[in-house]
Amino acid sequence: MAQHLLPHPPAALGVAVSGGGDSVALLHLLNDVAQMHGILLHAITVDHGLRPEAKHEADTVSALCQTMRVPHTIVRWSGWDRQGNLQKEARDARYRLIADWARDHDISTVALGHTLDDQAETVLMRLARGAGVDGLSAMAPRRLANGVTWIRPLLDFTRAELREDLRGRGATWIEDPSNQDTRFDRIRAREALEALGPLGLDARALGQVAFNMARARDALNWQAFLEARRIARVDAGAVRIDWRSYRTLPDETARRILLSAIGWISGSGYAPRRRPVLGLIEALKQGTGGTVDGCQAWRDRDTLWVFREYQPVRALKCRVDARWDDRWVLKGGLPDEQLHLGALGDAGLAQLRDWRTAGLPRDVLRVTPAVWRDQELVAAPMAGHRNGWHASIDGGEEAFFAALLSH
Repeated sequence: MAQHLLPHPPAALGVAVSGGGDSVALLHLLNDVAQMHGILLHAITVDHGLRPEAKHEADTVSALCQTMRVPHTIVRWSGWDRQGNLQKEARDARYRLIADWARDHDISTVALGHTLDDQAETVLMRLARGAGVDGLSAMAPRRLANGVTWIRPLLDFTRAELREDLRGRGATWIEDPSNQDTRFDRIRAREALEALGPLGLDARALGQVAFNMARARDALNWQAFLEARRIARVDAGAVRIDWRSYRTLPDETARRILLSAIGWISGSGYAPRRRPVLGLIEALKQGTGGTVDGCQAWRDRDTLWVFREYQPVRALKCRVDARWDDRWVLKGGLPDEQLHLGALGDAGLAQLRDWRTAGLPRDVLRVTPAVWRDQELVAAPMAGHRNGWHASIDGGEEAFFAALLSH
């Protein structure tokens, strides 16, 4: 357990605890590590409000944490509108609520209780969807998302091993009745794994597949990183790529660079599906372009531009001291409560006679941030109209290249 936190353990560590055997085992194990290494452990339980037992389960976790002297918080989700995929909506809400809680408590790292069995089930479900290398890599032991580092210290352990540890401690846990509900894909995958066990397709075998695919993914990402360093740069928040070099890359390398550019610009926590990205690459080869996941890509002579789509930011406004589109930071100028940030847009370009001197395409410029006073354009730094203001991307160009190595 300690290897996931050392040699530089965080001052504070969060742990998500549902009350089930996996998360309760994680709580006990992390509490041991926290006491040994002077880490302040905090626990959180998300009550999705989808089952009548959920409140009692959260209260049970709270009582357990009190006996262990671990600070505990219960947060409740009430945002489901009965539309879409329930499991996906609940998962997304869970991560979002935990990330908000972590930031409020100055917690940079949160531990999750996914096990080797969860990993195997994930591989099996993704096999059924025809997943490639990234999909079969399944869950990473460590990843950065929503401003939080998420760790999964239990991926090498089975549920049976964790329950054995709990019984040795004299600890109890709650069995979630939904773990028997075959309406869910994961439960059906769990049952399929039991049937496949005699063929050697058990949790350890599929966990090894995930490990092997993760190593292959890392090698492919490294190759894409090196090529991007050679042919790409960030300009006005867009990714600018030398098309002649890009079109000669192996298909998978080209896909990864474009995928990373889209993800970095859109800020989406999930990669777009393979088919739309491959379709976009084919359109670029034909001399056109397209839109994927809130980003546009098109060719301008020998340059491939990947930039923010206008529609998602057209009406986006915020204070001048806030991050615009969750990525742009503007500084300078005189304080004025009447000012706000918004997209430069067509209205802003119409107020700039010499925007072409910036040397950037119109569609790239209009999705850059500008300082406004009502309908009056005060500054447009990326278009050369600074008026004392400076704009930069949070993390700068290196954030884009770093995204190629993250997963």
